[in-house]
Amino acid sequence: QVQLVESGGGLVPPGVSLKLSCAASGSALSILRWGWYRRAPGKERELVATLSKDGVSNYGDSMKGYVTISGDNAANTVSLQMSSLKPEDTAVYYCNVQGYTPKTGWLEVWGQGTLVIVSS
Repeated sequence: QVQLVESGGGLVPPGVSLKLSCAASGSALSILRWGWYRRAPGKERELVATLSKDGVSNYGDSMKGYVTISGDNAANTVSLQMSSLKPEDTAVYYCNVQGYTPKTGWLEVWGQGTLVIVSS
């Protein structure tokens, strides 16, 4: 069974940087794509960034220009480096992975989410 564990969230003042991390556990997982999404209070979940197994990144409009996604496929981890955070970046951030295992075939897994609060 594949599980994702996120870390790095917390309460930060505006303007600072924060790094979120996500680790996938589970044997024989071949990752096709990582993703970070977020859900702000009262809003729909939205894309922050994705990273393909080939290293191609894609960014949603909401945080484009001040986030960077990076991954280590050998370690089954992905990170989201965020800079110059604003109060409107307050949200629960979710890690997502699409991949496959010999047992399950294609699968998609979501993490439990990590809360980021940007406030002075």
